[in-house]
Amino acid sequence: MNDPNTVANPNTVTDPNTEAPGAPSATARPLTLRRVHLGAGGPLSDVRIESGLVRAVFPAGEAPRADGQSLDLDGRTLLPGLWDSHVHMVQWAGLRRRLDVSGAGSAREAADATGRQAATLPPGEPMIGHGFRDGLWPDAPHKELLDALVPDRPALLISMDLHSAWLNSAGLAMVGRGDHPTGLLREDECIQAMAQLPTASVELTDQWVQEACVAAAARGITGIVDFEYADNIADWTRRMTGAAVPLRVAASIWSPQLEAAIGRGLRTGQTLDTPGGLLEVGPFKLLTDGSLNTRTALCHEAYPGTVPGEPGSHGLEQVPPQELVSLLRHVSSHGIEPAIHAIGDRANEMTLDAFEAVRCHGRIEHGQLLAPKDIPRFAELGVTVSIQPTHAVEDRDVADRHWAGRTHRAYAFADLLAAGAVLALGSDAPVAPLDPWLTMASAVTRTGDERPPWHPEQRIPVADALAGSSRGQRLIRVGDWADLVVTDADPLTADAGTLREMPVHATLLAGAWTHGPWL
Repeated sequence: MNDPNTVANPNTVTDPNTEAPGAPSATARPLTLRRVHLGAGGPLSDVRIESGLVRAVFPAGEAPRADGQSLDLDGRTLLPGLWDSHVHMVQWAGLRRRLDVSGAGSAREAADATGRQAATLPPGEPMIGHGFRDGLWPDAPHKELLDALVPDRPALLISMDLHSAWLNSAGLAMVGRGDHPTGLLREDECIQAMAQLPTASVELTDQWVQEACVAAAARGITGIVDFEYADNIADWTRRMTGAAVPLRVAASIWSPQLEAAIGRGLRTGQTLDTPGGLLEVGPFKLLTDGSLNTRTALCHEAYPGTVPGEPGSHGLEQVPPQELVSLLRHVSSHGIEPAIHAIGDRANEMTLDAFEAVRCHGRIEHGQLLAPKDIPRFAELGVTVSIQPTHAVEDRDVADRHWAGRTHRAYAFADLLAAGAVLALGSDAPVAPLDPWLTMASAVTRTGDERPPWHPEQRIPVADALAGSSRGQRLIRVGDWADLVVTDADPLTADAGTLREMPVHATLLAGAWTHGPWL
């Protein structure tokens, strides 16, 4: 194969398309992709793209000469464009500029790193870090640890799962919680505190998001479902009106914006009036429990070290069952599909019960720990399970400790597939990187280091991981939007390392280049 950083055969380029990456254009020139494998393991083909659509497919060498750009792709692989089905985009964009303490093995170690970083900042600038996992730490996060090392400015560390925040005294005072005894805020307290933090300007935040979108396109991403806790429809309408965003976006709705969305007659899947038609109404997001790392995921069994029946021993119930049923009935009656966060087995059972009572379409986000009897219910009820496979790789140690004896039914991807469930794969960025190849490799290998696979019986085939990362699209068909990705290796035959770091040659969104060596 030729150098992936050059057009394979420049002599076949009749009219290079040098438009900047961004939204699909009605004036984008026609394009013929020659000598490309049509799908993973597919036949060598020529593919004709016009007006943003796949217009024709020919055996390799048989596409007629036509107007527009013609590229010889030298036997590379053409795949449906990739989606990340669970992203917090503003947090992901901001995280790329924050201190990473994910490698800290203790509260002391995380505090030491925070102190070193704070010493490099201008006076008065808040110190913000991310990625801590206290579920396995030998010591507890406490404001006094941070106070000793960062006494002169607000300091805040956000946990890897976004369900905890650890602040020093100055940080607590900044968010109106100066009397908090420990400085470790969880669940609603954490969300409220983060919402009160000083933020970058709208213009700067949008610039960061745009940069993150361009980086996502370079990994083959053509669309995301954004679960940022914000007015996502308004924010993405502004971004897409002001700049050429190189992704499709399904913008979720949260409770504060729900009634306004219903009042406007918005429905999940509806395309909104933005340049290129790239913005659609996403699902309604609701949390029923917490997370594993914070021991707030709602489970049938008590967590180790707690007394069964005492408050918090089984996790946190965010929404009572009857209220959940009422909410699902309310949003679905207005054409808005629910996306319900449920991690513990008790939370998943409760959520499936609600879907069964209401009989509406929707999704369960995460579905990390499942009772065996509930696994077939996803397919029976038509509920998509939105999974984040990198969590299984990164959570294996904390799961072995806090879900001991139950991990055979944690992150049960293969069992769900065997039962007929529809899987939607995502990253939960910033909890894991916004990289679909890392996501797929985690689902396929069940390991992220040199250790053997964790519960290898729950690995899934590459083809199913690709489908789960492509909104279920397994084939490229004539008439489809030309949302496509060109890879230098075939995912079906790639080894684990290549799959994880897949070299992406180019990405197309509705026939317009959003990534490629000629841009």
